[in-house]
Amino acid sequence: MGAKSKTNLFLKECLADALIKLLETKPLDKITIPEIAGLAGVGRTTYFRNFGSKEEMLSFKFLLLWDRWAESHELSNKNSFSFDNVRSFFEFNMSIRPLLELIYRRGIQSALFMSFHSYMTPDLSTAERYRIGFYSYGLFGLTEEWIMGGFRQTPEEMERIIKGF
Repeated sequence: MGAKSKTNLFLKECLADALIKLLETKPLDKITIPEIAGLAGVGRTTYFRNFGSKEEMLSFKFLLLWDRWAESHELSNKNSFSFDNVRSFFEFNMSIRPLLELIYRRGIQSALFMSFHSYMTPDLSTAERYRIGFYSYGLFGLTEEWIMGGFRQTPEEMERIIKGF
């Protein structure tokens, strides 16, 4: 990754982190782009050059966190959901529990779904996109039930539940 690409990634993450910090005190629709950019220490154009919406910023952050987590846990298959990585997926979500709870408290869980779907459907044929769409909606539904239930089950219990389907 080149220096410019690393800088851009850093700036995008600064924007996403600023949005998350602001979400702790106010709803998404009350947060302005100038507030986000100011807190991130960047200009508004950095936001507009990189994102189309605040939800897209959150989705970016989820994907970045997943990439880092998958890399640090040496996951061989991080772009799809399978019985091989089900426990890892729920361990990751448990590791970002405070962020997930914030997103749900603010009612903006669509950003979480957006990240699931975009990660699982890069450059696929139409038939594959439908198949993966089916799985990403299902995975989102499972995850949402788990989050809404207060993370009562451990990742190991979630793995047993899912493998029992």
